[in-house]
Amino acid sequence: MDPDILSTFKILIIGESAVGKTSLLLRFINDNFDPNVSATIGVDFKTKKVTVDGNTVKLAIWDTAGVERFRTLTPSYYRNAQGAIVVYDVSRRETFNKMQLWLDELDTYTTKRNIVKMIVGNKIDQDTREVTKEEGIKFARRHAALYIESSAKTRDNVECAFEELVQKIIQTPGLWEASTNQAGTISVSQNDSSDGYLPKCGGWSCSLA
Repeated sequence: MDPDILSTFKILIIGESAVGKTSLLLRFINDNFDPNVSATIGVDFKTKKVTVDGNTVKLAIWDTAGVERFRTLTPSYYRNAQGAIVVYDVSRRETFNKMQLWLDELDTYTTKRNIVKMIVGNKIDQDTREVTKEEGIKFARRHAALYIESSAKTRDNVECAFEELVQKIIQTPGLWEASTNQAGTISVSQNDSSDGYLPKCGGWSCSLA
């Protein structure tokens, strides 16, 4: 392993079809947005190095299809994931209503019971909204998850979402192991406030609220 890398984190992006999972990933990886991006078939995989609070980690990000006929392909990809981004479209209530099913599937197949979960309300650039921020926060709080709203189109909170997830993973004891080259050099910033607000991104750490 690169001696500058603290560890490698496996991250999942899950949710209904057409909520913007692939667009979020491509915006984060390449800073690109394609309004005509094709639907994911099965699972896509990309990697990126990020530095959060002085700690550099490698992210192995799995973008899973939301279409039912591909669901049988995905259970094995839940194994050993340290973080999961669960996405819905704020302009389509039906995608929010399916969030419980995705979290149930995550709980069923994940092999790490303290996996860090982030609920993302995507497409805040849309003119019509069917799910309020308050509803999203309430849902995330009920599931002890981080919460943030984003837009892959406008870039709002995309990078922050991944950074906050990484920060929370680093702060979770027993969820990951540091490289032997990094022993004794871990510096973790504790900046979650008592009311759960994440000032950097305008999101919410509902696991603390």
